[in-house]
Amino acid sequence: MGAVVVDTSVVIGYFDPADAHYEAVEPALLDVRERGDEFILPASVLAESMVGRLRREPSTAQLRRVATIEMFGEVRVIDEAVAMHAAQVRASHPRLRLPDALVIATGIVEGATVLTCDAQWAAVDERVRVVG
Repeated sequence: MGAVVVDTSVVIGYFDPADAHYEAVEPALLDVRERGDEFILPASVLAESMVGRLRREPSTAQLRRVATIEMFGEVRVIDEAVAMHAAQVRASHPRLRLPDALVIATGIVEGATVLTCDAQWAAVDERVRVVG
């Protein structure tokens, strides 16, 4: 059994039928479940994925937070190891945003696959698997 870190694009794609990645995300997540892998939900991903909900429908934000954790597991904190790996990733890839580097760094620290819809991440680390 392995582990899979989910990116914000995957979380949003799972919950939003209007999202461009919606149809590609579900089969990818089903594949993770069928392999018996565990999801890892970085704290930064939870925060990013909640922004739109809090802007558009704040009254349902608590329900979305709970649904996100139920689907993707407990929140993985950003600790010193993740922070330092994110700094290294960001230093090596200056165009990569810090929130993205934090997700990839979580994969490095956890020895996990990183699932994203952002094709540009594939060049950053071999752990990255692009959906869609």
